[in-house]
Amino acid sequence: MNEQRLNAYLTLINNLLACPSGEESQILQDNQELLDQDFLQVLLEESQYLLQFRRLQEAELLINLAQQLSAFLGNTNSSKDYDNFLMEVVQAILESDGNPQIVYPLFQQNLDKIDENLAYILTKWVTAQFKEVPLETAYDIAVIIVNFANLIAQFPRGNRKNNLEISIAAYQATLEIYTREAFPKDWAMTQNNLAIAYSDRIKGEKADNIERAIAAYNDALEIRTREAFPEDWAQTQYNMALTYSNRIKGEKAENLEQAITFYQAALEIFTRAAFPEQWATTQNNLAIAYSDRIKGEKADNIEQAIAAYQAALKIRTRAAFPEDWAQTQHNLAIAYRKRIKGEKADNIEQVIAAYQAALKIRTRAAFPEDWAQTQHNLAVAYSNRIKGEKADNIEQAIAFYQAALEIKTRTAFPEDWATTQNNLAVAYNNRIKGEKAENLEQAIAACQSALEIFTRAAFPKDWAMTQNNLANAYYDRIKGEKAENIEQAIAVYQAALEIYTRAAFPEQWAMTQSNLAIAYRNQIKGEKAENIEGAIAAYQAALEIRTRVAFPEDWAQTQNNLANAYWDRIKGEKAENIEGAITAYQAALKIYTRAAFPEYWAMTQNNLAAAYRDRIKGEKAENIKQAIASSQAALEIYTRAAFPYNYLGTSCNLGLAYQASQQWQLAYETFDNAIETLEEIRAGIVKGGDADKQKLAEQWQFLYQLMVEVCIELKNYTAAIEYVERSKTRNLVELLATRDLYPKGDIPQTILDELDCLRRDIETEQRRLEIEERTRNRFGDGTTGERSPNIAALQTPPPDRTRLNQLRQELDDLITRDITPIDRDFRLTQKVEPMPFSDIQGLTGDNTAILEWYILSDRFVVFIVTPPPLTPPDQGWELETSEPPFLRGAGGIKLWQSTPEDYNALTAWADDYLTAYRTDKKQWQNTLNSRLQRLGEILHFDQLLKAVGEKCDSLVLIPNRFLHLFPLHALPISQDRLGELTSSSGVGARRASPLQESVILMDLFSGGVSYAPSCQLLQTAKNRQRPDFSQLFAIQNPTKDLAYTDLEVNSIRTYFNPSHILVHEKAKKSTFNEQQTTLKTANCHHFSCHGYFNFENPILSALLFADCYLEPAPSPLDPSRHLRLEKGQTLDLSECLTLGDVFTLDLRSCRLVTLSACETGLIDFQSNSDEYIGLPSGFLVAGSTNVVSSLWSVSDISTAILMIRFYQLLRAGEEVAIALNHTQNWLRNATKTDLLAWIDPGNKMQLRQSLKEIKDHEKPFASPYYWAAFCAIGKI
Repeated sequence: MNEQRLNAYLTLINNLLACPSGEESQILQDNQELLDQDFLQVLLEESQYLLQFRRLQEAELLINLAQQLSAFLGNTNSSKDYDNFLMEVVQAILESDGNPQIVYPLFQQNLDKIDENLAYILTKWVTAQFKEVPLETAYDIAVIIVNFANLIAQFPRGNRKNNLEISIAAYQATLEIYTREAFPKDWAMTQNNLAIAYSDRIKGEKADNIERAIAAYNDALEIRTREAFPEDWAQTQYNMALTYSNRIKGEKAENLEQAITFYQAALEIFTRAAFPEQWATTQNNLAIAYSDRIKGEKADNIEQAIAAYQAALKIRTRAAFPEDWAQTQHNLAIAYRKRIKGEKADNIEQVIAAYQAALKIRTRAAFPEDWAQTQHNLAVAYSNRIKGEKADNIEQAIAFYQAALEIKTRTAFPEDWATTQNNLAVAYNNRIKGEKAENLEQAIAACQSALEIFTRAAFPKDWAMTQNNLANAYYDRIKGEKAENIEQAIAVYQAALEIYTRAAFPEQWAMTQSNLAIAYRNQIKGEKAENIEGAIAAYQAALEIRTRVAFPEDWAQTQNNLANAYWDRIKGEKAENIEGAITAYQAALKIYTRAAFPEYWAMTQNNLAAAYRDRIKGEKAENIKQAIASSQAALEIYTRAAFPYNYLGTSCNLGLAYQASQQWQLAYETFDNAIETLEEIRAGIVKGGDADKQKLAEQWQFLYQLMVEVCIELKNYTAAIEYVERSKTRNLVELLATRDLYPKGDIPQTILDELDCLRRDIETEQRRLEIEERTRNRFGDGTTGERSPNIAALQTPPPDRTRLNQLRQELDDLITRDITPIDRDFRLTQKVEPMPFSDIQGLTGDNTAILEWYILSDRFVVFIVTPPPLTPPDQGWELETSEPPFLRGAGGIKLWQSTPEDYNALTAWADDYLTAYRTDKKQWQNTLNSRLQRLGEILHFDQLLKAVGEKCDSLVLIPNRFLHLFPLHALPISQDRLGELTSSSGVGARRASPLQESVILMDLFSGGVSYAPSCQLLQTAKNRQRPDFSQLFAIQNPTKDLAYTDLEVNSIRTYFNPSHILVHEKAKKSTFNEQQTTLKTANCHHFSCHGYFNFENPILSALLFADCYLEPAPSPLDPSRHLRLEKGQTLDLSECLTLGDVFTLDLRSCRLVTLSACETGLIDFQSNSDEYIGLPSGFLVAGSTNVVSSLWSVSDISTAILMIRFYQLLRAGEEVAIALNHTQNWLRNATKTDLLAWIDPGNKMQLRQSLKEIKDHEKPFASPYYWAAFCAIGKI
């Protein structure tokens, strides 16, 4: 046949192998022109090729097709054909003395006749011959038939199942002549060979075949005694050992004992000196038996196995027996993997070394299947490796698994493919490098792939194991809804338990129960109380198997988890639940001793401390004493240097215990240490840090609250406000720490290069420490699939942070020495700098008061900071005896505290306000004035204003959390209270106009009411000198859908020279980015456009530029680049000015940024963090001294009027806050007549048209909706 024809045959064969089952006939019908004798021959040859690589399913398919094709082509064999073939074989064996090189080609040419029909015809022929010929001739025939049986049993082509059936038939036929009485030696030899064939047999039940093999070996040993035939006896002993190793019937432990006994017997003859090869082979197999041995001490058995493998390698050298050497190295690696004695880390290194040695022979080209298996095993070893960088080890494991899958394909090796997919899933679940979210998606996909083969019906145990691993991945999953992911995990754990029953798989059942309990405890859906009950029940179930005697470490871990569940329990009596938690913690400590498990001991001591602190039963004082003792014990291990996170949590628990016992000074010192540690941890946050670190502020917000409470108890109000400031600054610092911001100004390139180098070194070192910490606390590997910390890892020394601390100091020195003299604000972007009270009070100047709110757990407080008194008070602290009830501290600071009722009223008011704003803006707008009236009452502004005094005519408001969302400057002051204020303190005497119908807060301060995110950012803005106010940069209506924006910007630009304005479609992100020089030199930046706040990811809050809308929207949306708005539009964030972009701007000459857009002053009010992250803080950090922004969706027309008037007053010389306050007062009091008289003649017609429904004497913009949204933030 020519090459083209051959290629056509091979293509057809590949199509047949790849097609779904049942479609083969159609493919053959479509290619009838190829169905000939040559194709039949190629089919048979290809089937033999596949058999070489144990691709049994594919080979069998081709052989069956060959038989069908043979019948189709008229090649159906008759009995005569079989007889003729058998005679040819007998003749060939006789003439060649059974030479395979002569006989095997004959077999190859007649593959269609080597089937079970041949076994039948052979038996029939032999039986007939033995009856017809003399015994001597019959013996000669028997010799030929035994030769034939040996040859067909070892024939590498054809159907292996058929070959073995023919071999068994031939051996059994010869036993009619080879009787024990007549020919004992031949009888024994044939029994031995028959046993080998039964051991390998495919047809029939495997267990029964092995029993037949054992029986045949036993028969052979009746003749093959040690005395008579020592070598044959030894060989049969060896064969018996192999068979008992694989025996299914009987007790596994007893079978292995028998195997070891037979191997040891064989070695009495197969000595190293006399039979070196057999000795080495027997040592290798004896090692396998010891490795699997059940009886005896497991550790000793493994040592025996290792010794036997090492003995075998003395003969099985790489030079003399390369394949055997590689096999033994591979087996030795498995033994070291199981080893109990010795250091675990060293054993794994031995495993890796042995596998790598094996790969020197087991190359992909020479031994693809063995190469793939060794790649897989190496992956398992690297997954468990202790030495080296854990992240790198997992990368190696993933690479080895993927290499194995190049050979272990689903088609060729479905079971091995599924096993490798499952293990690959575990590796991706534990992966440190790469995006965690993507790694988990890879893990889920790999588990799902494995389950395509590991079905419940076919592979129940493997199915359950993979289900467990899949559940682990779903539990950890980041993408998708967390609640749904946990539900998936629970469902999959429950599915695994259908196979992992207590009776069949007790250990795996207990493990899965424990995993299920963890999922129940953190379940979001359903009733929390019921979920916790489910967790408790599952932990208790696990403890039925995980007893202290059988599984002490697992028992202790489950006791600790059970205690946590009791701690969270809702049902039952709280007192009893805490008792249950204490009992379980104390139980865990029986195993988790300080000597054996120091970190677990410390963890449990810390948990126990929390339980004792809240204990209801027993004496309170004694409980607190126990809590303090347990916390102090935990801190003996959890030192700040070695375990900063654990030190932080334990110190917090200790501080709470001191607070509960009113040991205020000890509580202060403990919380102070905890806060120092927290801020040190935050300083180490690196770019790309984990999500839990990025949310550190919210997680530990309560710590600052506790410290403020303690300071108030100590009457140290100056310290209290200092900690409030630290709390409010740290969130912004965390956000900036994730960005590569550079100092502004003329910084030499060498300094910038050094800054880059230190940043990279710090990031690398921090990442190294994170990896070490995650390694120590990582969940268990996929061998068990359990979600529990790794004990061995925890017993290693904690990460050494010396290098990181050195690098941080070097960075701090660089900033102090070379950067701060040029850009004094840059340090703010790097770390929290505590602000002393003297600096806070220094912001008040001669006539400014600061009101700073702070919301505690059950009340809110207000710090009133005014200029220092000329004469210091005689006492450090004194309590005011008259109304209002202020607490006065050193330096003139005053503290006002709400009642819990006020706190509840405030949160209810805020919820109602925000709900109305989100759901019914019309109703919200109509009731805004009355809502603000109520807010003023809740906040007790009448009392607060008394504390301000008559000296201050300027007020700075520093809200806290959701208070940032409300226009406090517009809160109404009742006429009755105004009278009281005027008479008692002088506040308002010179400020409230008697002509006004109502008075609001800003009317009382002629020097203006402004806002600040924190005192630290206020100080930063105040220290900037921005004398010039002549150059304008503006963005004008980039989306061309704001009717009054053009009027607004065109009017404002007349007050500046020069002015640079990007109008309509020219206001693109790309064009904006080209304006860096203009941005640096402009004194005023005015953005008249749309804006929005991104509550999910504040750094992606943005101002909308031209070409920002995507039509049509891409699918799927990329959350880092796209955002779908409430109205259905989709934004391309790369075409918007995001908050992240704002932080990188250099506004070194800017005095004012005006955000004439909707909701530009909003923050994430759902966050528990103190400081808001929003566009105003971004522009302050970028360099501006003032920002004007809005708190809601504003009216286009009123905003345009307000902005034009605002800039008029600015150009007249008023400061930003004063000009804005005056503008707002003017707008709320202006009649239609006033507005038409004020507007430029060229724009009067447009305004008149907009106000045509309004009467001349009416005030169209009197409602606070039109003017109160805008706030002045920044410099006083």
